[in-house]
Amino acid sequence: MSIGLNWAEESDKQRQRFGGYVLLQMGLGQTRIAAKLEVSPRTVFAWGERFADGPNIWDSPRSGRKRKFPQDIEDRLIAFYCQTSPLRKCGHGRWSMRTAEVELAKDDSLVGTSLSRSTIQRMLARHGLKPHRTRYFMQITDPDFFPKMEHLIKLYQSPPEHLFCFDECPGLQVLQRLAPDCRPADETKALEWINEFEYIRHGTLDVFAFLEVQSGNVHARVRADHTKATFLSVFRQHIDTLPEHARPHYVMDNLDSHCSYEFCKLVAELSDIPCPPEKQLSNQPIRRQWLSRTDKRITIHFTPFHGSWLNMVEIWFRILQHACLKDSYQSPDELRDAILEFALKWSDDWAHPFTWKYDGSGLHQKAVIRFTRMLKHSADEITLQLLTKECKLMANLIRDYFDKVDATTWRTLLRALASAEDILRKRIASSTQPIVKVNALQALELLLHSSRNCDSCYAVAS
Repeated sequence: MSIGLNWAEESDKQRQRFGGYVLLQMGLGQTRIAAKLEVSPRTVFAWGERFADGPNIWDSPRSGRKRKFPQDIEDRLIAFYCQTSPLRKCGHGRWSMRTAEVELAKDDSLVGTSLSRSTIQRMLARHGLKPHRTRYFMQITDPDFFPKMEHLIKLYQSPPEHLFCFDECPGLQVLQRLAPDCRPADETKALEWINEFEYIRHGTLDVFAFLEVQSGNVHARVRADHTKATFLSVFRQHIDTLPEHARPHYVMDNLDSHCSYEFCKLVAELSDIPCPPEKQLSNQPIRRQWLSRTDKRITIHFTPFHGSWLNMVEIWFRILQHACLKDSYQSPDELRDAILEFALKWSDDWAHPFTWKYDGSGLHQKAVIRFTRMLKHSADEITLQLLTKECKLMANLIRDYFDKVDATTWRTLLRALASAEDILRKRIASSTQPIVKVNALQALELLLHSSRNCDSCYAVAS
């Protein structure tokens, strides 16, 4: 029996009631239906009475005060709160419930009436809107992000014997709380600590950590800075802890000191091979390529740009933060001793290999969706440096990972790109930086050429 359900519009309760109606018609017992739909038997009994006159799955009329404000007032309030700014001259800033209430009381023509703070909150909550909140995200900007990500994932899944994830945690503040930590008066929360708000700052420290992927052991060093010389010294010390026959692999990010010529010389020395002259390793991309070669004792695997979260040692840094970085310390030496003791305790008693489960599923589509949103809503605000990287990234996705993104997402991108092309070209033409201008134009032409000459893109666009 059809009752005209539109599954996209009905609520979960209505779908659940319809399922109960079908199962009751099939003759299942109330207890089995309750267990299957995860409701109480009393609810199933009530459904039986409700369905005596037919499949009435809709909510019954409820008593209560009628709606005070019409729908158009709510729509105008949402547009006002989400699409305007309290700083009208410069176009920045965000409304809060309080400031919006004051503004609407001052000028009720903005939405048609003045609204209280609680009314504004209810209207926004009805649509799940929280525009006053901010969340951070890390934009994928490396054109070769996905091949590098796949390389690291395969490395974690089948790690070589001596694989280490290395990173620095710089600028750790040595904070001494003005008052000692205390216990709360509430006995139900007796195991919680309460920290004093004010503190005395005793400088900063830098932690260098090498996480061994197969065992989870951590080799940590604490220094007062993270200069190039300090990094080279710490790296040499770690190599000295390994057997002479070991051929170690290191995962690290793209910090300047990690791909400097001095680091290349150190790797060549420790690998007992001659280092190419500086003219042959004249820039960072070439040096990274040389450091990544596997025909020497030491191999460096670089994370993608804006992809430091793919470095497994970041997991251990998070554990370190919760374990001992939130306490009060009276001197840098006291914090240094705590970090080193924790690292030693970790390796002796708590170390375990981390199971890396992330495989990148869905990230290709997210990258395309984010760039599409930029083109739709802020094409005139994209910096040319970002535009260059994003266009190259999209062109590489079209070429190598087209099947990882669904046709609807590609179609939306192509339409947004066509609509924003004139804006992007004008923005490039107005640039006063010749090199940046040329690079951005070449990247845009590359993306347009890739989208027009890809058979799959053509089929999607059609």
